[in-house]
Amino acid sequence: MSATAELRADSERPKRQLVLDAAASLFMAHGYGAVSMDAVARAAGVSKATLYAYFSSKDQLFATIIGEACQQKFALGELLPTDAVEIREALITFGSRLLRFFLEERALAIHRVVIAESTRFPELGRAFYDNGPAALLGIFGSWLAEQTVAGRLAVADSVMAAEQFISLLKTSVYLCASLGLTMPTDAEIDATVEAAATTFLKAYAVP
Repeated sequence: MSATAELRADSERPKRQLVLDAAASLFMAHGYGAVSMDAVARAAGVSKATLYAYFSSKDQLFATIIGEACQQKFALGELLPTDAVEIREALITFGSRLLRFFLEERALAIHRVVIAESTRFPELGRAFYDNGPAALLGIFGSWLAEQTVAGRLAVADSVMAAEQFISLLKTSVYLCASLGLTMPTDAEIDATVEAAATTFLKAYAVP
């Protein structure tokens, strides 16, 4: 059976998800460089032809893992409502879910892989940045711009402001977790998010 026929004969989404899950597990366990597309196909239980029908290269596969993880966690309509009236409440809700996503073991593990191997594999760093941080900044920056137009914020550079808020979330609680030292408590996460919102609004609240 050809790869195309195989894709049509079975439900496409489950097989594709098997590939993504298998690849993510392999990347986290062995690093990016040590994992081959053959190994991904074996772990997912699919043929190489099927694997390449979904993903033409390893960096495209990695980019999809990052992109879909972000899309699942940060749908704009769910986290950043366009009709937000209480800006502080909206920032705290967004910041809380964002920081908790950063602190998930899978997110931490993927980030460690990128930091460890992006120098040797520049395509890895590019795939991560474009589909993770850059995509998130674009979504959040657009929302901040909308709130500025609505008169709820005073933001001149929306992408810069988005980056600043996200940076305020990545304090020592995130650093300690990423280094495998200690995981923060819920109270520490909440305090970090509230402090980030307070600091951000001191800079960008409407005068």
